[in-house]
Amino acid sequence: MDPRVAWIQPEQKGPANALWMHVWETSQGHHNQNQNHNQCVNYPASDVFKNVAAVVASSTSLCSSSNGNVTRDQVHPSVPVNHTHSHHPGRRKSDNKASTYGMNYLLSNCTNGNYASSWTPWKTRKYNPGVLGLHEEVMDFYNFMSPRPEEAAMRKEVVNRIEMVIKELWPTADVQIFGSFSTGLYLPTSDIDLVVFGKWERPPLQELEQALRKHNVAEPFSVKVLDKATVPIIKLTDQETEVKVDISFNVETGVKAASFIKDYKYPVLPYLIFVLKQFLLQRDLNEVFTGGISSYSLILMVISFLQLHPRIDARNPNENLGVLLIEFFELYGRHFNYLKTGIRIKNGGAYMAKEEIMKAMTNGYRPSMLCIEDPLLPGNDVGRSSYGAMHVKHVFDYAYTVLGHAVSPLARSYPNKDSESTLGRIIRLTQEVIDYREWIIKKWGGKHLSNNAENLILYYLSLVVSPPKEPVSEPESGCVLSVGVEEQQRDSVSPHSADSPMSISSPQQHSSASSVSSLSGSDNVRKHSQRMNTQTVIADACQF
Repeated sequence: MDPRVAWIQPEQKGPANALWMHVWETSQGHHNQNQNHNQCVNYPASDVFKNVAAVVASSTSLCSSSNGNVTRDQVHPSVPVNHTHSHHPGRRKSDNKASTYGMNYLLSNCTNGNYASSWTPWKTRKYNPGVLGLHEEVMDFYNFMSPRPEEAAMRKEVVNRIEMVIKELWPTADVQIFGSFSTGLYLPTSDIDLVVFGKWERPPLQELEQALRKHNVAEPFSVKVLDKATVPIIKLTDQETEVKVDISFNVETGVKAASFIKDYKYPVLPYLIFVLKQFLLQRDLNEVFTGGISSYSLILMVISFLQLHPRIDARNPNENLGVLLIEFFELYGRHFNYLKTGIRIKNGGAYMAKEEIMKAMTNGYRPSMLCIEDPLLPGNDVGRSSYGAMHVKHVFDYAYTVLGHAVSPLARSYPNKDSESTLGRIIRLTQEVIDYREWIIKKWGGKHLSNNAENLILYYLSLVVSPPKEPVSEPESGCVLSVGVEEQQRDSVSPHSADSPMSISSPQQHSSASSVSSLSGSDNVRKHSQRMNTQTVIADACQF
């Protein structure tokens, strides 16, 4: 079992897992430094299994603690340092706090239920069986992972800190936020995208780099100037918060893309995006330079999936999220023809032959494996830098298989089926991410409350001094930054409410007569899957 893609499922725990982990680590060169595994080549089979037994015993000892905690000395060498689950903002971290690489060794032969449940903190109740339960769990995951006011306040503080440095250099420069922080679709460890508008012949990358170092805004060795990239940027990690920031100059496409995404906010879109972003993030497939796909590409894929779905109405907030999630993995993991088919979003969406998309391309570019036409710039292939698109397809197919089995009637006979998480079979949260969020709430919670109190005082003072002629609504106490309004209001108004306002720019008219929202069992999923295999939309995606 490749830990870069999958991990041990609850019903698979046993001594065989330790043997397989031993074989996989040996093939990858992940040897325990205290043992000479190379001797196994010349040793008899009995000695090899003695070594495996030692591995099994050591893995079992990791889980013997009643509270499930693992100390640094107990962690296997294949587990990154950040998996020791101790957050301290002052020390250097690995690049991805959310990475689940190495989890298999910790899960192998673990019998402690508390330890297993610590990876799925959003699961606080018992769910219905089948896809209905998966729907409920996706909602809980979204509510748990959605940005909190303290996280928005922290990020706004990071932006202000960098903006002060920029304004000191260029007082007339305009700093704007785009990307996931602008749309509100950001995870706890997502980066911040900034663009600086001003009058320069060339992007002043080195000048800003020196200023950032001078003011100690970034961690000492985190500032990187990528002046040879297609879009030259400065990458840094904030010194105080460990938030990663990308800064570009005079690039309007990012701001326009954020505005475009807001226009396409179907009620179900944020729920799917949060699950899929976490799914890719923990597998290090959320960045194009590691072979993954960008957030923009992922959002366009989800929009296309919703646009061209033959039965669901994307405007209906009551669609079954469990079914939609499984179908998304099925489409892009099993059926989509990456060799010949491209994705078009504009004009209601369509699957296009790559030859047609190539006609609009310039500079000799050809459609990539994951070809997504940029709705804002038709000649641009959004997925052209995702060189690992086939690996993403592979993990999507894996997720489809795992979730399909998990919602089947057979899953009802699994041991501890009520305590295990269905969504947790493909998504886990590391303790470091949980600790990081708690640290943010503890540090920025007071600041958030004081800012809200100050805003309310100023508001009521303005009423006394100059009463408004028109009715004025009170400022929201739960929103620090005026971005991602729907997400910030999640605790008080459910996006699944029929009264929830959503802006849709070009939705297709779908028939809701055969809505899948009522599916609640694997038989329905199986029948639904059979229909999906013969649907016209799937045929369109595969025929070119």
